[in-house]
Order: sequence, then structure tokens, then C-alpha cells
Amino acid sequence: MKLSKKVVLLGHFGVGKTSLFRRFMDNEFSEDYKVTLGVQIKKKVIEMPDGRELSMIIWDTEGHTNIEDTRKSYLLGSHAFIYVFDLTRTDTYQDLSKDIDYLTKNYPKVKTKIIGNKLDLVNEKDILQLFKDKQIQFDCLTSAKTNKNVQNFFSDLAKEITS
Repeated sequence: MKLSKKVVLLGHFGVGKTSLFRRFMDNEFSEDYKVTLGVQIKKKVIEMPDGRELSMIIWDTEGHTNIEDTRKSYLLGSHAFIYVFDLTRTDTYQDLSKDIDYLTKNYPKVKTKIIGNKLDLVNEKDILQLFKDKQIQFDCLTSAKTNKNVQNFFSDLAKEITS
């Protein structure tokens, strides 16, 4: 049985949404930064542990400093949101709880995950302590550049949205 699930990447501009997208979809990373305009959509078929196939349709959206500026048409019909923030830029996670509240209030049936990206640029121990002190919740810390935790995160998400 083949399943199809829509997953949308959200967050500020420059947090690494496109880099995560490219790393997961094509196992590529580029230092050349190009701003995403609108949305880029790709599909990846994943073999699930139970033998089913999942067509994961990933929407890489343009960045916004206010989540409410994201086009509603990008969000409709989603099975999961991945909210990405940049571990090196405080402004990308200072309103994290407000943005997540907006998503969970307006899309209560959509699974929402939070990723702190650019782990290769920070000391993991220090960042974990900082977020603990500030009571900032996240699901995973990743590095699109080094591929740290990227594949595992998407594999775990695939299992969650198909169970």
C-alpha cells in the first residue's frame, strides 16, 4: 500500500530550510545561498519498516519573520509542519512559542516539529544549556552541512505521520 503525506518546512529566511530540503531529498549541500521565492516542492519515496511505501511530499517555503505571513494555501492539507530556526541567530527563535501556538491553534490536526539547524556552527553542549535556561523546546538539532541528525529526523517523522 502506497501512502502520500505533505510536509511543509517553515521558519525565518536564512535558517537553512532549503539546505535541509536538499540534504534530505538529494543528499547535497551547497554554501551558495539563494533565497527561496514562493515554494519548491519535491517528492521522495521512503520504504517504511513495515514494507509500505511513503511518498513524502516536501514543501520548502520562503522564509517569513512572522508565521502569519505564510500563504495559507501552502499550509492547507499538510500532515506535518517542520518549523526550522537557526541556532546562531536569536531572532529566529525568540518568537518560537508564539509561532508554534499559531500553527497548533489554526492547524490542530497537523503534527508540528521544531528543528534547530546549523549545529555545525555552535557548541552543542552550550546551546543545550542555553535553551534549557530559556525554556526553549525543540524536537531535534541538525546540521544540513554535515548531515548530522537530518536523515534520522525525517525517518522518524515518516514513521510518526504514517502510524
